Amino acid sequence: MDILKSLDFETAFKDLYPELIRAMGTVLGATICGFILALVLGTLIALGRLSKLKWLNRLLVIFLEVIRGTPLLVQVVYMYYVVPLLISLVVQFWNPGYQLNFNAFIAGTLALGVNYGAYLSEVIRSAITAIDRGQTEAALALGYTNKQAMWSIIIPQASRIALPTFGNYIIMMVKDTSLLAFITVSELLLRTQTYASQTFLTIESYTLLAIAYLILSLPMAQIVRLMERRLRRHV
Repeated sequence: MDILKSLDFETAFKDLYPELIRAMGTVLGATICGFILALVLGTLIALGRLSKLKWLNRLLVIFLEVIRGTPLLVQVVYMYYVVPLLISLVVQFWNPGYQLNFNAFIAGTLALGVNYGAYLSEVIRSAITAIDRGQTEAALALGYTNKQAMWSIIIPQASRIALPTFGNYIIMMVKDTSLLAFITVSELLLRTQTYASQTFLTIESYTLLAIAYLILSLPMAQIVRLMERRLRRHV
């Protein structure tokens, strides 16, 4: 009871609320940019896996196993600290003295996009293979090329199949942006940790943090449900 009486949510809310509002913009920016990158990368990987080029398929399988076999946090740190060094070493063969530095936000967004792109590629590939082969054959009979049939007929239908999974992944990405705090991106978790360490309002701060994530995640989940219902009506 003494602990409950000592809680000061009013002060924490007044002090931390403006910081969390600003941090939400960072979270949404990282999520939107990361998910767009993940969709593009996932689609390209899925198409590569479905191609008849065996060497490409094997290379992509290795890439997927590396991404799925390492934690996202490690990938975020690797993208921020190691990838710029590797790129700099390669470029220095032609341009001595070149040094690349990634902005923390860009590095974190790239890591999110690459990680989720690997997982989405399997979702997209499964959705594409779920479309009846006869639709491709019908498109080819009408004069479409394989590429036109894929992009104009197959992928739009596959996206409807994959939409519920896409929704789940984008909500997961919102929560995974918390890992960007480890490379000093000033998002929700880092701002809350800073405030809590300065004021010792630990319970209040992290409770507000959890509410902030719910404010972001729950509307997204509802939007996904509404989109699913609209798609069902048009099927």
